[in-house]
Amino acid sequence: MPMIRVAQAQINTVVGDFTSNSQKIINLIGKAHDQGADIITFPELCICGYPPEDLLLKPRFIQDNLNALESITPHAKGITVVIGYPESFEGKLHNAAAILQNQRLVTTYHKAELPNYGVFDERRYFVEGSRRLVFEMDQIRFTVTICEDIWIEGGISEQFTRDSAADLVLNISASPFHAGKLEARLEVAGRFAKNTNAFLCFNNLLGGQDELVFDGGGFVMSPQGKVISRAGRFREELLITDIQVDHPKRSTGDVSPPVSGESLVSLDSSSTYPKNRIGATIADEYGRLDEVYEALILGTGDYVGKNGFRRVVLGLSGGIDSSLAAVIATDALGAENVVGVTMPSEYTSQDTLTDAERLAGNLKMRLITIPIKDVYGSYLKALHDTIGGESITVAHENIQARIRGNILMALSNQFGWLVLTTGNKSEIAVGYCTLYGDMAGGFAVIKDVPKTLVFELSEYVNARRGKDIIPRSVLKRPPSAELRPDQKDEDTLPPYPILDNILRAYVEEDRDPEQIADAGFDQKIVNDVIHMVDRNEYKRRQAPPGVKITPKAFGKDRRLPITNAYLKSL
Repeated sequence: MPMIRVAQAQINTVVGDFTSNSQKIINLIGKAHDQGADIITFPELCICGYPPEDLLLKPRFIQDNLNALESITPHAKGITVVIGYPESFEGKLHNAAAILQNQRLVTTYHKAELPNYGVFDERRYFVEGSRRLVFEMDQIRFTVTICEDIWIEGGISEQFTRDSAADLVLNISASPFHAGKLEARLEVAGRFAKNTNAFLCFNNLLGGQDELVFDGGGFVMSPQGKVISRAGRFREELLITDIQVDHPKRSTGDVSPPVSGESLVSLDSSSTYPKNRIGATIADEYGRLDEVYEALILGTGDYVGKNGFRRVVLGLSGGIDSSLAAVIATDALGAENVVGVTMPSEYTSQDTLTDAERLAGNLKMRLITIPIKDVYGSYLKALHDTIGGESITVAHENIQARIRGNILMALSNQFGWLVLTTGNKSEIAVGYCTLYGDMAGGFAVIKDVPKTLVFELSEYVNARRGKDIIPRSVLKRPPSAELRPDQKDEDTLPPYPILDNILRAYVEEDRDPEQIADAGFDQKIVNDVIHMVDRNEYKRRQAPPGVKITPKAFGKDRRLPITNAYLKSL
């Protein structure tokens, strides 16, 4: 039985950085060649980075991408290379995979299934491919697919793979992360492998890109749907797998190549290295909290680094949200690159101030204290004749939040630090946040993390460190914005376990108010929560980007018009 050695390069690219991306690709081609690989695959659109969005509309961007491919091609010597890039063909742009061998471009496959849902907008840029390519090398027949091609049950790629009697499918992907996404990928890949009776090599992109995180986790699956090798997640890796293939269909003559519409491409035997079969690598898997936390670290670190920042600054209130954001930031960037600022007012308790100081000490990060009482007093004096000062209103509360936002932005301007905001998904969903105040910043670390998950992750990071990095008092204290005396979040909002379940049903599952109430929630509370969500779309539209970790995040995932009368009528 013939054997083929497949290398899958799980790499972290930067959109538009053709020089860096190309050099990384070239280095890994050489490394895979030295390890005797016959084929190496790279992720979807990895030459230009994913997703390039409207950069794809710029002719120069496409040309620079083609120049990068030309610079890589001479390195495809003694190995076959499958690499993702955008190709302009007959006046139309395709999401493509180049097949390189013998220092030349042999042919190109065009993605057949273009996703246009959730965070995907591929039909805005690309045209579906109609090329049906099957390759033969060393008696092994394989096809190339790109991401969505394998997700459509009974789709073009599944039918073609089965009809062409391919032994092996090489899939290059840019499949973004959300909690539980790996299970979905394994289910899809298992179905595809079983339905086509072929090995499936799934290679996924790695890294953070704006709101998206790509977690890698590539694998090879047998025709029986069993994972025989798997790369780690949230790290770059070169996964090398030896695949032994039998040809029951072709050996009996049941299928005669090529089938209708198929182009059969013969490739030379690539590697000249003698092959002693290597053992399969199966990386350890992550639990639910592990994978969410690793995604937050990767997304935060990449956003900061890829956008040219070295240090970040965030407000430390002594509450649980800013505490968790600070821990994530120090894990992503190093404590020496994270600055905390505590900005006590007359409503700040000594307990929260002490907890902010304890957290900074535990993390060994710098803490700056800038009291805002006198600044707040100056605002009240200036505004007294207009808004009064006898009672504390929402306007007075928000002045304090905006003073703090101004201070953080002043430090950002002075020292070049990126401001991290610390609001969670529950607060952002219902508008329990202040425009140009606690929403002011460049990146929202826990923007897609519901409050109940904030508590879970805080307990998790303490267990992970083996001690209470986040002080126990922070975990026990009822959440409060501390913008007026004795304030508690539950004065304004339902208890977070109730709120988060309603938000999940409405925001992520698009359920109607009556359906949510039928699940066991008070109808008035449901209506109140939905009203808060709907009327605060204008705030969310002005919020900074943040790491997506749920199936439907605010932003690209969920797009509603700010100006609309429909939701108000429900």
